[in-house]
Amino acid sequence: MHPHPEHTSLLIVTDAWRPQINGVVRSLEATIHELEKMGVRVEILAPHEFTTIPCPTYPDIRLSLTRRKTVRRRILDHQCEHLHIATEGPLGLLAASAARSIGMPFTTGYHSRFPEYAVARFPLPIQWFYAWFRRFHNSGDGCMVATETLKQDLAAKGFRNLMIWSRGVDTDLFRPMEGSVLPPDLPRPIFMNVGRLAVEKNLGAFLDLDLPGTKVVVGEGPLLAGLKRDYPDVIFTGPKTGEDLVRHFCSADAFVFPSLTDTFGLVVLEALACGVPVAAFPVMGPRDVIGDGGAGALSDDLRQAALEALDIPAERCRAWAMRYSWAACARQFIDNANVAQSTYQTRSADRTRPANAQG
Repeated sequence: MHPHPEHTSLLIVTDAWRPQINGVVRSLEATIHELEKMGVRVEILAPHEFTTIPCPTYPDIRLSLTRRKTVRRRILDHQCEHLHIATEGPLGLLAASAARSIGMPFTTGYHSRFPEYAVARFPLPIQWFYAWFRRFHNSGDGCMVATETLKQDLAAKGFRNLMIWSRGVDTDLFRPMEGSVLPPDLPRPIFMNVGRLAVEKNLGAFLDLDLPGTKVVVGEGPLLAGLKRDYPDVIFTGPKTGEDLVRHFCSADAFVFPSLTDTFGLVVLEALACGVPVAAFPVMGPRDVIGDGGAGALSDDLRQAALEALDIPAERCRAWAMRYSWAACARQFIDNANVAQSTYQTRSADRTRPANAQG
């Protein structure tokens, strides 16, 4: 048995929320579900409560138009013991500023390698983005990251108070299923990718591969129309959720994950839970999730990895995914909140201690 968490109420501020379908939203939803089962009251402050505008280059993401005064009032109205800021967008920035103004401890989440995403879209030095992100995340009392590799990478860049908050997979939903939802006449093997169709996902590295069989892409995003035009032989299904998504995963012979910038890659775990082997580059995310567990093939030659993945048994993939539970992730999350509270109290005591009492 795990002890009852010290925190019984939690406010999560996020610029990414429903109806978006992405790793941030799904991670938060699954963690909130488990926290509530633990008896924690969880409140959400998200863009649907404000006037929004579309994000430049990515209109599916909505940016909130509001003021620090308004966000500060919402934080106080929720009367929660801990504040977690999940994203570095307008709401996240205002929430951090508001929390500092009222003396409320908070943690942040480093979900996306946004500096890498940004330079893929704008020709600016990546150091500028890291300086801004470092200042934001270091202003809190703990920054939650998904993997040890990311923790080490950010620590080397001057990020402080880093803490691991891993990710999980719903192995009751994502499970092996018989049959295929794809047209039966598609040449096999089926190589599949699931996710947002955006520049940072490096989809060309998969779609340009000379592979036997058929390539299938599940998802939506700003690149969809262009990819359909440029790759007429690829099957684009659009977005899928729930059981329909599971059936699509299970229709694949291998899951190809070409991203070089994901901090974790929830879809990798979902594929494995469905018994589908994964092919990926040996980078942050796949290297942490799969490692040398034998449930996937990691190689700088993605074609070679995709072909090698076809020989990996489904049972090995499923067994590897079973090691990741959302319940354990939620316990990690609340433990991090408790550590951050202690960090804040220590910092506050240091600031108020008379100079002659130091040391």
